[in-house]
Amino acid sequence: MAHQVQGSETILSMLQTDHDIRLVLVDREMDTESLRQECERQGIPLEEGSTNDLWRMSANGNTDALALLGREPHGTLEEVFERGGSIWLLDGVQYPTNLGFGIRTIEVSGADAVVLNISRTHQDRRTIRRSSMRADRFIPVVYSDTTSIINEAKKNNFRIIAAEDVGTVEPWNADLTGNVLFVVGAEREGVSKEVLEACDEVVRLPMDGFVPSYNLQVAISVLAVEALRQRNGY
Repeated sequence: MAHQVQGSETILSMLQTDHDIRLVLVDREMDTESLRQECERQGIPLEEGSTNDLWRMSANGNTDALALLGREPHGTLEEVFERGGSIWLLDGVQYPTNLGFGIRTIEVSGADAVVLNISRTHQDRRTIRRSSMRADRFIPVVYSDTTSIINEAKKNNFRIIAAEDVGTVEPWNADLTGNVLFVVGAEREGVSKEVLEACDEVVRLPMDGFVPSYNLQVAISVLAVEALRQRNGY
């Protein structure tokens, strides 16, 4: 699971120990030269952001630097599955703003990667990045095809769990721990037949209204929070 450390002094102190810092984000408007130099010396990727950017990202308020622990922020399809953990497939999702929201929610829930099976234009990717609050700086977002994604999941012993209305169990009654590829489907079509046939389990969000469907953002949020609860032992 990914975690955050705040403040350049705290981060510098951690860098002198056996640490798990994978990326550092600094306020471009503040003096963080010592931290910058130490990150360069150790080969730790460093990103710059505005004061407002760090304020929004910080768990506890204003800070001059944030460090990402425990999650590699980049990787190929093969690499992210080899690392194990929690990976999400947004299967056939079309709208860039929905993808951006999904990536942001998945990142904040502590997952390890997002994979997408539809190619995107440069303009689409800019919209995705903006609507995700540029969360793709902190979590791998990998574009591939459905067959390759399923093959890598099976090869690395991932269980595939999808949320769909044909599900037979509610998310909180399913085991969402271990190496899992979570799947949420497209806005209209839902999870594709190819992915459903590869699933080890299909969960269903309970519904009790006249319109028998949650929107995509709700489905991602409910499943992500329940996965976080189980994986952190809450």
